Amino acid sequence: MQKRQLGKSGLEVSAIGLGCMGMSFAFGPPPPREDMIALIHQAVERGVTFFDTAEVYGPYINEELLGEALQGMRDKVVIATKFGFNIPPGGIRPASGMPALNSTPANIRAVAEASLKRLRTDVIDLFYQHRVDPAVPMEDVAGAVKDLIQAGKVRHFGLSEAGVGSIRKAHAVQKVTALQSEYSLWWRRPEQSEFKVLEELGIGFVPFSPLGRGFLTGKIDETTKFADGDFRSALPRFQAQARKANQTMVDILKNIGAKKGATLAQIALAWILAQKPWIVPIPGTTKLSRLDENNGAANITLTAADLKEMDDAAAVISVLGDRYPEAMEKMTNV
Repeated sequence: MQKRQLGKSGLEVSAIGLGCMGMSFAFGPPPPREDMIALIHQAVERGVTFFDTAEVYGPYINEELLGEALQGMRDKVVIATKFGFNIPPGGIRPASGMPALNSTPANIRAVAEASLKRLRTDVIDLFYQHRVDPAVPMEDVAGAVKDLIQAGKVRHFGLSEAGVGSIRKAHAVQKVTALQSEYSLWWRRPEQSEFKVLEELGIGFVPFSPLGRGFLTGKIDETTKFADGDFRSALPRFQAQARKANQTMVDILKNIGAKKGATLAQIALAWILAQKPWIVPIPGTTKLSRLDENNGAANITLTAADLKEMDDAAAVISVLGDRYPEAMEKMTNV
């Protein structure tokens, strides 16, 4: 597996990471825990060093899964987790949206201590604010994480779905190592503003949902039935009419994939890797075959002509449907 650095932070990770959310949350009934532990072990054996989780995934059980799986391998991997919510005692349902925001310094400290225990480690490599909390000054958020870094409990600070103003305010207090936001061939908004400031400040970019929550693999169409508890059933972009209309985006990947002898998922990930050298996507999977498929994208070279063909084709397509319901969308790009 190739390696990449997240911006100018010095944090080196595998060129393709592994998003672990779907192993225990959000996409219907989770697979057996022992199978997911085995999959994480197989990812490490294949050179994956970057693993992404969050306290809210489950909640809590995804961090516990990762902590158990990576015990004894801690020196080989980089673990990223997140803070920023009030998690109700009864937990949350993925389809019901996100819980209330809470990025007060007291909560940041409490989440860090709890996450360290669940992850079975003495330091969190990358600690993201999961969503910007308008009720808490970004300077206070960054200051709280800075204190954790100085205490040796956190190594790097990250933001998720933050806008340019928030990034600059945070970075002025504590250097931001990475921004994690959705990014793929069918969701390119970070290019419009965030990319410029990331390059200026030397911050890495970690795209989540780089395969469009599975849509860009070509395995989803208007006839697809989502399992109970799969939060995609609540997303406007995944309603049947939208799924049918958005197949034109999949066709772009099919055309390039046929030329390269690669799958749609591999082309979608290779396109992301070709955008900037400081981008590290974190596709999620629960299957070994998909893990190997995704990792294979790092070995695919898209030429300038390939990229122009894809960009030109995508430029005339209007993707149907918002990516989130309105209340959830308001928490992004803040």
